[in-house]
Amino acid sequence: MEATEYSVTDDGGPGQSGILSAISNDMVRIYKDQFGRGPTKTRTRWAGPDIVIVTLEDTFTPAERSLARLGEHERLRDLRLLFQYAETARFCEPIERLTGRKVRVFISGIDTVADVASEMFVLHPAGYDGPSRAEGDGAA
Repeated sequence: MEATEYSVTDDGGPGQSGILSAISNDMVRIYKDQFGRGPTKTRTRWAGPDIVIVTLEDTFTPAERSLARLGEHERLRDLRLLFQYAETARFCEPIERLTGRKVRVFISGIDTVADVASEMFVLHPAGYDGPSRAEGDGAA
């Protein structure tokens, strides 16, 4: 069975465009609050029935761009991911609120050369009533 993929630019998918657009908007707000500026391009898609992927471009602050220019990619990646995972509950909240499902897995990544970040959320099945990743200890 082939999974249907929806993005904020898709016309199809019953109600999916609105949900995905709202997730993108919430992620932009979180990035802006956390880093002092939001991305210039954001896309949210379903990658199968249980996975939401948010891609964010041009997210670096001026200081982070300087680190990248200096070749300090590992340090920049470590610093960015430290902040991302410290805010796991904050990243999971809009996903759970908008999809009506609990987050099972949260994975954050960044390509420091291209300045493209991704947030991936693997969801529990609908109706799952156990703990959420948002309730975890925040460990990466």
